[in-house]
Amino acid sequence: MGKATGFKEFQRQTPGYEKPEERVKHYNEFSKPLSDEELSKQGARCMDCGVPFCHQGCPVNNIIPDWNDLVYKNRWAEAIEVLHSTNNFPEFTGRVCPAPCEAACTLNLEDSPVAIKTIEHAIVERAWADGLVKADTSKPRTGKKVAVVGAGPAGMAAAQQLARAGHSVVLFEKNAQVGGLLRYGIPDFKLEKTIIERRAAQMVAEGVEIRTNAHVGVTVPVSELNAFDAVLLTGGSEKPRDLDVDGRDLKGVHFAMDFLTQQNRRVSGEAIQGEDILATGKRVVVIGGGDTGADCVGTSNRQGAASVTQIEIMPKPPEKEDKLATWPLWPNKLRTSTSHDEGCERRWSIVTKSFFGVNGQVTGLNCVQVDAQFNPVGQLTIEADLVLLAMGFVHPVHEGLVDGLGLDKDQRGNVKADTDSYRTSNPKVFAAGDIRRGQSLVVWAIREGRQAARSVDEFLMGSSELPR
Repeated sequence: MGKATGFKEFQRQTPGYEKPEERVKHYNEFSKPLSDEELSKQGARCMDCGVPFCHQGCPVNNIIPDWNDLVYKNRWAEAIEVLHSTNNFPEFTGRVCPAPCEAACTLNLEDSPVAIKTIEHAIVERAWADGLVKADTSKPRTGKKVAVVGAGPAGMAAAQQLARAGHSVVLFEKNAQVGGLLRYGIPDFKLEKTIIERRAAQMVAEGVEIRTNAHVGVTVPVSELNAFDAVLLTGGSEKPRDLDVDGRDLKGVHFAMDFLTQQNRRVSGEAIQGEDILATGKRVVVIGGGDTGADCVGTSNRQGAASVTQIEIMPKPPEKEDKLATWPLWPNKLRTSTSHDEGCERRWSIVTKSFFGVNGQVTGLNCVQVDAQFNPVGQLTIEADLVLLAMGFVHPVHEGLVDGLGLDKDQRGNVKADTDSYRTSNPKVFAAGDIRRGQSLVVWAIREGRQAARSVDEFLMGSSELPR
């Protein structure tokens, strides 16, 4: 694949970024795409490595060497066909996926993997610009009705696949717009929401009926699902992990997703209910070292925080992984996001013991520094006017939909279903994405949505031509 000697001739190259001091002034995407010539060279770097380990690194089974080769040869129309054959929304993954495919790339043994994510993003954007992304209405109608509940990436992928199989699909979404955490969690500077809207328009053209502001189990009775031949649950894992310590009820201590969702609504012009959560002029402390925490850092900087500190309970990861021990698996190593580059103090091995404040408003944290075995080695305080809890999610919300359907749950509180049939304890109800597997990546949501759609199609028709 690619050019036989390309990996020796061309260096890895990825898009540049607008300078931090400029990009913090807005909420738009700020990457600077490569030219066609530069992208061709990046495609040329794909090795004829015999065993394409990038395949096992990619949850949606992208046929990566093939479209790398097509970009190298400037065959963009064919490249998007190959890319779309496994991934409904490469413009989502090309922006926000952490790229486990690149970690698994053979060239990553020398810290210079093929720029797979960059090429993926370029292929789909070129396809949109060239008018190659069109509605697929080729299959005759089956007369079967399917309800998909939850319009995040899993639900969107499943709804699109089921509509393409000829079924009548209704996609229920509790919010005013589709996208799930792509819209209401991931900041606009990482994913502008017009990217979601153009896909939603394509899905509508393919026959998907999208019902927004339709919260099944709350504003829409669960009994309405009885009118469908099959139901697929694709909601998120939205029960946040809390921090049960003294002072948790102080004003200024909030869940990260409440903070991020508000800002996304501001950018899109949606109304905000309840108290405004703003970092402007405040000392911000983010508890949690993952992607959600990094998104809080970037958003706080754009709101004009006086300072931003991110703390993490785990020890600081190594600067470089031990490739002989981890490759081609996803390694544990220090990762720095563009948000960190915009200004943030990062601290590791810190446990929050309590919050303190004045007149009901948080002013700081009492913390303990711990060693690798979590034994205390020192105490410290950190001043804060705004604390954001970005410690992940424990399971989907049970009240309303899940309990209303009486579904079995696994030991972690997720809806119980396997990865073969995706069927729940109710024989006509299926589950996929975070509601089934727990909090995970967008790319896993798309994979499960696609696979569950095939299982639903088989359930309805006895067999399925949808890809697995």
